[in-house]
Order: sequence, then C-alpha cells, then structure tokens
Amino acid sequence: MPIEDRDDAHVITHALAKHTVSELRSAETGQVAFREGLVELGRLCGFEIIDGMLETEYVSITTPLAETTGEVVKGLDDVVIVNVLRAATPFVEGLVEAFPQARQGVISAGRDEEAGMDDDGSFPITIDYVKLPDIDEDDTVIVADPMLATGSTMTAVLEEVTAMGDPERLVVLSAVSAPSGLLRVADSFPGASVITVSVDERLDDDGYIVPGVGDAGDRAFGT
Repeated sequence: MPIEDRDDAHVITHALAKHTVSELRSAETGQVAFREGLVELGRLCGFEIIDGMLETEYVSITTPLAETTGEVVKGLDDVVIVNVLRAATPFVEGLVEAFPQARQGVISAGRDEEAGMDDDGSFPITIDYVKLPDIDEDDTVIVADPMLATGSTMTAVLEEVTAMGDPERLVVLSAVSAPSGLLRVADSFPGASVITVSVDERLDDDGYIVPGVGDAGDRAFGT
C-alpha cells in the first residue's frame, strides 16, 4: 500500500519518497540539491495523497472515435494548501505540481528557541503572519511543514486554519516526524490525518528530530 496506517500517523511508503528522504538526511547534500529534493518530495507526496485519500468517479467522454467512460479524481478543485513559512516553501512548490488548481495560504510561525522546551515537551510559538483563503466544507486542506518535531508549531498553525472553517479533510503533511509531535497533533486535532514519509526515533534535548534532516529551512535557503 502507498500509505500505511501506523498508530498516530499515515506513512507514505513509496520507494522514491523514501529514497528522497535518505538524500535529504545526508550532511553532504548541498543547498540546491536539498531544496530540489524537498520540491520532488512534495510532488511525490501530493500524488500519493491523491491516490490514497481522494475518491474517483466515472464520467462520460467523447473521444475522436467513440463515446466511452472514463475515471476522474473528485475534489481536485477543492484543495487548499497551507505553507508554514519558511521551510515548507519548496515542499509546497512540489505539492502544487500535484494540485495545480489548489488555493494557497501562508502562515509564518516559529518556536521561541531562546525560551527553550517546556516540561511537557512543547515550545512557545509566535505567529507573525496569517493569510488564508476561505475554507469550505467540501475542501481538502493540506498543511505542509517538512519537519513535525514537538508538534508545537503545527498545533498553533492548525488553530489558525480551523478558525477559518471546517473542511471535509484536514491533512498534516511532513517529510520526517517525531513520535511526540505526532502524539501532540493527534491529541489536539483528532480529526486530522497526519501523513509523513518517516517516523524518526526521538527528539534531542533541544527539540530537534533525531536522526532527522537538520534544520530544513537553513539547509534549503543557505542561512
């Protein structure tokens, strides 16, 4: 199966997705290759979401030679992609290749590294900017962030998203995730489907995913 259910997550098992994550993990992967890898991974994840979550329907088609029946994906016009700035920008670029008609929103959110991680494993989150389209009950909303670590940023973002409306599907998409982050999102938003390519071992004392990919934003943008 392209997407497997594993406790608090749905894991994409496509061979090329796993291959791309392995390339992203390597410290030898440079800025350009890292950014291009995130684009490719976003595209692959988008296609897997279409195949694994969206329904199809049969329609009548007139070809140059005859009348026939074809199968099409339902709901491709009802997709909203939310870019969690900044690391998700190349990731979303790939997603849009799979969902070219998607409406897009952006949320600038980040954790307060200086404050440090709380006793419950969360971070204080600052949201600087929110720009979202209208969200309708027929929509599939995909909130994309390459790393789901503590889940603090994602739950803050999801609060902003759900305040805009109640979509038919709410999808959280990451490249790599930590078990504690998956649990926090599942507890806070049980109706959301959390999709990832890898569930990593743990968080370190600073709240970074191990083995992870490092800081995806820094590696993608050379900062």
